[in-house]
Amino acid sequence: MSHADYYEVLGVERGASEGDLKSAYRRLALQHHPDRNQGRKDAEEKFKEAAEAYAVLSDPQKRAAYDRFGHAGLGAQGPAGFDPSTFVGFEDILGGLGDAFGFGDLFGGGRRRGGPQQGAHLRYDLEISFEEAARGSETSIQFPRAEACDTCKGSGAAAGTGPTTCPSCQGRGQQRYQQGFFTVARTCAQCRGAGKVIAKPCATCHGQGRVPRDRKLTVRVPAGISTGQRLRLQAEGEHGTLGGPPGDLFVVIQVQDHAFFRRDGNDLYCEIPVNFPTLALGGDIRVPSVLGEPEPLKVPEATATGTTFRLRGKGMPDVSGRGKGDLLVTVQASVPRKLTKEQRRLLDDLAKALPPEKFEPRATDAGHDERNLFERVKDIFG
Repeated sequence: MSHADYYEVLGVERGASEGDLKSAYRRLALQHHPDRNQGRKDAEEKFKEAAEAYAVLSDPQKRAAYDRFGHAGLGAQGPAGFDPSTFVGFEDILGGLGDAFGFGDLFGGGRRRGGPQQGAHLRYDLEISFEEAARGSETSIQFPRAEACDTCKGSGAAAGTGPTTCPSCQGRGQQRYQQGFFTVARTCAQCRGAGKVIAKPCATCHGQGRVPRDRKLTVRVPAGISTGQRLRLQAEGEHGTLGGPPGDLFVVIQVQDHAFFRRDGNDLYCEIPVNFPTLALGGDIRVPSVLGEPEPLKVPEATATGTTFRLRGKGMPDVSGRGKGDLLVTVQASVPRKLTKEQRRLLDDLAKALPPEKFEPRATDAGHDERNLFERVKDIFG
């Protein structure tokens, strides 16, 4: 067919690896596939040219002969007689993407489209509170899905009748056409891939075999789940056609932000305001918990504002049930906005008793860090 340099056809160097060849061929096959370029003879020729080049260069023996002698070195083993198994792994181009782009299976080896088909998978986005994520919960959801028609039991045919084999495709759901050394299979236009036709459709589902219904379920959300994780409910998707199995339902979780807890993995971070006397003299405080009673925390004497304490096992539970994360509490000096006369007098006495303040700049690496508190605490505690 083609006498162009195979490496130039694929756009790769002569020393290209097997992976480079596959990537190049995949790109060109998607770009020039005949079913995506209806009526364009140039695209069809480029598609065949790319397939020919890949068929030769992906075969070690043919590639060695081609590298040494060019097209003349291929001889009787040339591209016209390539092995279709060479293209195993390209089902997304040659068949698997048929539903998405409208082109069928190639080389005569595609799957049959007729007969029972599995129902579609469904997605449900579920938003839960931070507390529900921490303790786990059960919630009811409702969503629409296609279910088998009760009138025709999913056959799509009226009572007393039934589907018959499609005369155009003989039940295969596809019609095959020869294009050069390719056999291209397209979805049958008469039965639309079902392989069967219905002369008298069911009045309830109008021949579809399925009807839309609302489905109600109770979903159990495990403790410790986080945003983006999903729950798979098998066989809760749409019902299949012609007796095919149902698909699955995927519940995707979105956890609301908390008022003051921040989560990183299974660890929780929070800031607690503490009075200056407690920081200076030490004392016991109570730290809020995401669930249950507040946790006690002993603040040592002479604790600097910004100090972080780790409470082990007081964070979020692991979604797999293996333990809990930690709670990291950063104490910050609380400055009152209004003072009574007595409080002001006591603070004045304290200020007079303390050493004079020295307003000296600190070294950048010692006291100045532009990152937020959350990031600095992560660095400290790993």
